[in-house]
Amino acid sequence: MQSTETVLGVIRERGRRGLPLERLYRQLFNKGLFLIAYGRLYRNDGAMTPGINGDTVDGMSLEKIDTIIGALRTESYRWTPVKRVYIEKKGTKKKRPLGLPPWSDKLVAEVVRLLLEAYYDVQFSDRSHGFRPGRGCHTALTEVVNTWKGTRWFVEGDISDCFGTLDHEVMLSIMSERIHDGRFLQMIGRMLKAGYLEDWRWHPTFSGAPQGGVASPILSNIYLDRLDQFVEQRLLPEYNRGDRRRDNPAYRSVINRIAKARRLGDKDTVKALRAQARSLPSQDPNDPGYRRLNYCRYADDWLLGFAGPKHEAEAIKARIRDFLRNELRLELSESKTLITHAASQAARFLGYEIRVQHANDKIDHRGHRSINGAVGLFVPRTAIQERCARYMRNGKPQRRGHLLHDTDFSIVAQFGAEFRGVAQYYLLAQDVYRLSHLQWVMLVSMLKTLAAKHQTSVTKMARKYKATIDTPGGRLRCFEVTVPRDGGRKPLKARFGGIPLKRQRTAKLTDRDFGQALPRNELIHKLLTESCALCDSRTDLQVHHIRKLADVNKPGRREKPEWMHLMARRRRKALVVCRLCHEHIHAGKATAKLGTDHWRAEMR
Repeated sequence: MQSTETVLGVIRERGRRGLPLERLYRQLFNKGLFLIAYGRLYRNDGAMTPGINGDTVDGMSLEKIDTIIGALRTESYRWTPVKRVYIEKKGTKKKRPLGLPPWSDKLVAEVVRLLLEAYYDVQFSDRSHGFRPGRGCHTALTEVVNTWKGTRWFVEGDISDCFGTLDHEVMLSIMSERIHDGRFLQMIGRMLKAGYLEDWRWHPTFSGAPQGGVASPILSNIYLDRLDQFVEQRLLPEYNRGDRRRDNPAYRSVINRIAKARRLGDKDTVKALRAQARSLPSQDPNDPGYRRLNYCRYADDWLLGFAGPKHEAEAIKARIRDFLRNELRLELSESKTLITHAASQAARFLGYEIRVQHANDKIDHRGHRSINGAVGLFVPRTAIQERCARYMRNGKPQRRGHLLHDTDFSIVAQFGAEFRGVAQYYLLAQDVYRLSHLQWVMLVSMLKTLAAKHQTSVTKMARKYKATIDTPGGRLRCFEVTVPRDGGRKPLKARFGGIPLKRQRTAKLTDRDFGQALPRNELIHKLLTESCALCDSRTDLQVHHIRKLADVNKPGRREKPEWMHLMARRRRKALVVCRLCHEHIHAGKATAKLGTDHWRAEMR
């Protein structure tokens, strides 16, 4: 059997050359792909969330992979209906459905995703940024800032219940154009139609990709790539014309008068005329021979930037609406698909406010207006207010009661991670400094939580953990908890603050890296080559998983079993053990290290 590197490399090359794929189903028999999928998924929080049959990542083994591959070989593998739960949408009281598939289905779906991503990703549009290797929200926003100068109208696109209404027939039709393997397409069709279980009643799925499904992001990108092709191949060539706008006659007249006043040495007139010139556009904004249309998509969110009259922007919106309805069987949300004036209003895209800037008094070193027509990114005021509200009650920052029983290290780490995530996401914004109010609210909430835990004052906790650190923006104040460690190892540090709230034009991409197809994984290596961590057996190995490492450090245990000590020392949520030791762990019997002779006796 070919190595995983060779398999994915061949598939990727065929995709790059636009060649169809045949016999793709046979690649599902490659054990190496399942090990890669396992290495990608086992760290996720959802890996320990059971589906309807209670199956989780705990107890993962090579034998389980062999069982799945055996079922795929005989074409007897069947997708299990997902368990449906409802979670709240951000910023609203509405709820959306979320599917919880069992672990085996997640594993197979990840292998499917690996194969489809290797083939399709090299064919996707450069204007598509969602769920792709090396791309994310920041790359999409950077593209808008760098290439959309002069935009006059924004068209904000919103598809009603996009992932829940993807048509299965259209999906399989799109995939069948490039994938010439009936068995693989049949398996995808069964996955889409597996249904869901709600209140222990089975419901069929007639449309949509499973919410929470591992393969849903790549399937939605394959589906919506048709929208990208329609915009790029039909709308952009039709609405992009002219190399540059023609000169504005009024501006040219003022420039000529400035030249004449300079020849006459009339400095006062030159000064007044230069101020008048700065108030006029140098090019004709209504030039009928010039149009520019730009497009960007992240998952099901898309944005158009148009330089031209509003009635043409409305026509573009109508054409996209008709294409989605007739070709992809999707519907635009009329209330959320807005046309906004780029200079006087702000469009919302990926959590940012986007608008075109105009400031006649901003002059660069050449004496030219440097901001007019440039696209700017801003932090929405409502986003700051909504996040502050999570840490406030009755208009004041309050303690978080559910953290009172955690350690000081965990409390500071929790607040620090939450603020760091928000700050890093909005580093592209020109007014990222506005997050200083959120930082203050979170700081007071954190100090009140620590003070309530120790039954002391906020001032004393601030003095105890206050520190200063060196950053690219200079020395900044922060709050830091240090936990020393034995063996000469570096101490653990939890930190809140210390982040310069200054705009970074090239902020690093912090989205999940989908591009590392073949990770070097320590756990997989141990599962393949090592022995049981408790009894040194080399047969019938499984992996014991826990939901989080803090579970092995809970106070109140007088005597911890050996497996807990091993996990705590290694700081790992997974431990390779044999089947018998794994059973002892779940039965509460594995309280000390088992010897090889004891294991053999039990096996007899």
